[in-house]
Amino acid sequence: MKVIYENEVKELGACVDEFAGGDMFIIFGDSAPAELRDYCYLVSVNPINGTIASGQYLVIDDMEYRITAVGAEAPVTLAGLGHMTINMSGKTTAELPGTLYTEKADIPFIDVGTKIKIIEK
Repeated sequence: MKVIYENEVKELGACVDEFAGGDMFIIFGDSAPAELRDYCYLVSVNPINGTIASGQYLVIDDMEYRITAVGAEAPVTLAGLGHMTINMSGKTTAELPGTLYTEKADIPFIDVGTKIKIIEK
């Protein structure tokens, strides 16, 4: 197993619960703009060790979700700003450039201390 990316949620935006029941959530580093900050899970800006690609896995704590598509800008904004939208709808085509898509799944419980990784098996 190769770890491509790893991080940990440091803070919850005041309005992250508004995404409950949906199929997406947003992570963002410390530079999150004020108008988005309340809707994000805040993380550190950490490097990416390799290329993020379909077929890898998004791991949230101990739950694994197969990555089905990666928008062209998602790795760029993740590496530079700690920012990425994660869409768990099962879509296999990246419709938005800053979004990572996974197999269809409910968004798991995310709290301060939740670990987020991207791995290659």
